[in-house]
Amino acid sequence: MNETNQSKQGKEETPKTVLGGRAAVKSSGLKRTLSKKWVSPAVFIAAAAIIVTLMWIYQGADQKTSTTESASPAEVSQGSDTKTGGEKAAEPAATITESLQWPVASFKDMKVLTPFYDASASEEERQAAMVQEGNTFVASTGIDITSPDGLPFDVLASAAGKVTLVDNHPTSGNEVEITSADGLVTVYQSLSDVQVKVGDEVAQGTVIAKSGRSEAGKDLGNHLRYTTLQNGVPVNPSDLIKE
Repeated sequence: MNETNQSKQGKEETPKTVLGGRAAVKSSGLKRTLSKKWVSPAVFIAAAAIIVTLMWIYQGADQKTSTTESASPAEVSQGSDTKTGGEKAAEPAATITESLQWPVASFKDMKVLTPFYDASASEEERQAAMVQEGNTFVASTGIDITSPDGLPFDVLASAAGKVTLVDNHPTSGNEVEITSADGLVTVYQSLSDVQVKVGDEVAQGTVIAKSGRSEAGKDLGNHLRYTTLQNGVPVNPSDLIKE
């Protein structure tokens, strides 16, 4: 009886002592675990997550390298012209470096026939600044100056610059245009005895002509039509001239 029991006991203990017996037990347990329905999806999801993470890391590194390598020479050049903080240095605004002077020797002794049209002026002043062109009235973009006695007077360059136009216009009469720095242009019309030519460099206060007459201002007698332009836009001379 005891021998029979010992024989059974020996058979039951055999798997524990046989080489590789524990591995066989573990392998069987793994197979049983994998055979469960929820294991395969879980392993698939975990593997997919790892793959996606690796792809994201790889793409991020590749994008940084591509951005660095694809910078164009123009972009590098712009970067060298920027101020601290990455903002491009702003170009300085155009300013008039030289104060204008009136195109006559003594403006206070002259008479203004037609003022510059100012929308903020009184109604009377606005009406005085309307000029007739054909059958219509338009706002005056310059001023008409005459002497109290109506005689010719010297016309002076109100700013230093280069003479860019000398012409005899059918309605404006003889005219001279002087281009100065900073986008400033001064125009003188209704002239006589013009003393400059295109290309001349003139200093401020230089006599360029004498006052005269024109078809457009035939009712004004002897006078000067004076206009100032800043970057092509008519501006009131009084805003630019410091008396």
